[in-house]
Amino acid sequence: MSTTPTTRERLRGRENGMSVTKPSAGERWRYWFDTWMSKGTVALMALLGVATVVFVVVLSAITVLLLWIWPDGINRIDEDDTVWDVFWGSLMRTLDPGTMGGDEGWLFRLLMLIVTIGGLVIVASLIGIVSGAFDGKVEELRKGRSRVLEEDHTLILGWSSKVFPIVREISIANQSRGRSAIVILADRDKVEMEDDIKAQVPDTGKTRIIVRSGDPMNLAELEVANPHTARSVIVLAPEDSDDPDSLVIKTTLAVTNNPGRKDGEYHIVGELRDPANLEAARLVGRHEAHWVLSTELISRITVQTCRQSGLSVVYSELLDFDGSEIYFTDQPSLAGRSYFDAQLAFATSTVIGLVQGGAVVLNPPGDTVIGAGDQLIVIAEDDDRIDLAEPGRPDPALLSDAESTLPAPETTLVLGYNEGLPLVLAELDLYSTPRSRVTVVADIPQPAFDGTRNIDVTFERGDPTSRAVLDRLYVQDFDHVIVLPAKEALSAQRADAKTLITLLHLRDIAEQKGVRLNVVSEMIDDRNRELAEVTHADDFIVSDRLISLMLSQVSENKRLTEVFGDLFSPEGAEIYLRPAELYVTPGVETDFYTVLEAARRRGETAIGYRGDAHARRSEHAYGVRVNPTKTDRRSYVPGDRIIVLAEA
Repeated sequence: MSTTPTTRERLRGRENGMSVTKPSAGERWRYWFDTWMSKGTVALMALLGVATVVFVVVLSAITVLLLWIWPDGINRIDEDDTVWDVFWGSLMRTLDPGTMGGDEGWLFRLLMLIVTIGGLVIVASLIGIVSGAFDGKVEELRKGRSRVLEEDHTLILGWSSKVFPIVREISIANQSRGRSAIVILADRDKVEMEDDIKAQVPDTGKTRIIVRSGDPMNLAELEVANPHTARSVIVLAPEDSDDPDSLVIKTTLAVTNNPGRKDGEYHIVGELRDPANLEAARLVGRHEAHWVLSTELISRITVQTCRQSGLSVVYSELLDFDGSEIYFTDQPSLAGRSYFDAQLAFATSTVIGLVQGGAVVLNPPGDTVIGAGDQLIVIAEDDDRIDLAEPGRPDPALLSDAESTLPAPETTLVLGYNEGLPLVLAELDLYSTPRSRVTVVADIPQPAFDGTRNIDVTFERGDPTSRAVLDRLYVQDFDHVIVLPAKEALSAQRADAKTLITLLHLRDIAEQKGVRLNVVSEMIDDRNRELAEVTHADDFIVSDRLISLMLSQVSENKRLTEVFGDLFSPEGAEIYLRPAELYVTPGVETDFYTVLEAARRRGETAIGYRGDAHARRSEHAYGVRVNPTKTDRRSYVPGDRIIVLAEA
């Protein structure tokens, strides 16, 4: 009967205060074997090699011993063979089973059969180890765990539908830069992310897309993306999180407070949804991070666009890299000249402001003198196409003397609800004249609205997709109609589908009543905008695309944060689309230099025009043209708009 204590007995002895016996030799062997096996592929191959040598040595020793005891029984071995020859022959039979085909003598054949069978086991184990190591390496590469060695790349931390337009825009911006890279680090499967990007953005030009799988908030996994050599870092808010802002702030904190951070400053651009989180975000990012308030931005554009349709197209033209965008340029030859002189000095670029004393000033007075160190803020097709030309000469005879009419109280119908509605109402209150009226219709319990000064807000519970509800509202009597998607309650596609149903009902009502409705709708997915074109709405605000464009622009030039902050703020210069007859004589051809002069006299900066959306359906993007060639002549008809920068 064995007297060796079992593991349970030893543990019981420890609990009772008894001395613990030493582990047995078998336990030590198993412990050593488990430790060695955990060291990886190289350790396994080394152990297999040792086992092979031991096996061959033992069989060779047995063969030599039998040869010495019974030389006639092993007649396959030559008399001149040494012990090393026997060892070599056994090793070859271990690695190559076909070697034993010519053996003679049954005892020798039996010994070599044992060697061959052992060799089969050894070779099969070796193949299994190598195959397992190869599969493991492929799986590791598939997970995207290897460190990125790129420099001067754009780094995107996080994943959302905004990734695709950002990748597309940065790829366009990189065309003038040569070979560049975009690195994406997100807590998703690497292959799935790569497949999604290839499907949505099949052509990235010279830009390489490098995807890594990992948590951007984890310092060790963040190092994989090499943020310290990145040109810019874009932090995205995840779409499936209840509190996306906190994740964005934590990710930014992982970059700025990284123990291995670089000595210089980072250029970080982050997306926030709740303005209440902006102060905490600024404490984390300080001067290294620039924040885009997505909900606030879309709410402002929605309000501005409902009062002047086509504005979202203007913003898209300024924000994407495919047409004209905003640049900063030094023009020493214009020092000492006026701001309006600078406007006339470019034929294919549009001057919209100055940088004086480090501060951005949009739409300064026309007689503002340009200092020696001042920069011009211009709209141009590319930074290498900002060229001075022969100064233009406006024609005073074609200027209009029409006067603007005073604004009257307006009525606005808001169909639907999302978290941006309070901001929409706040913006409407800023832009509306006193005694204006806003009616909100949504299929939710009545939300609480803050007090307003210029608008009276009423709420009615109802389904905006119901034709009966819309007929009861008499939508044809409202000056403006805003359709909001329920993007927090529904998926993007379902929310856009409900928006589309509402728009189809509105179009049918307009046709039956013989009226023209001023309808502006927010869409989430840009692909659904093409489907919604059949509704003949005045404008569509594609929220995800506009936010993506903004993030892309600021990631390329952080000075644009000040420009966009001014454009989208109720204070300072904003973009307006105003009747062309207020500037030039209708029906008479004129160049854009004359339009510049007309805008100057009104304290504005003209940056383009919009042809009437209904009279000129053949024109691209509702006829919007930003940064037109100033020498081109054009006649403006009633319904056309001049796009200007002006004070509210």
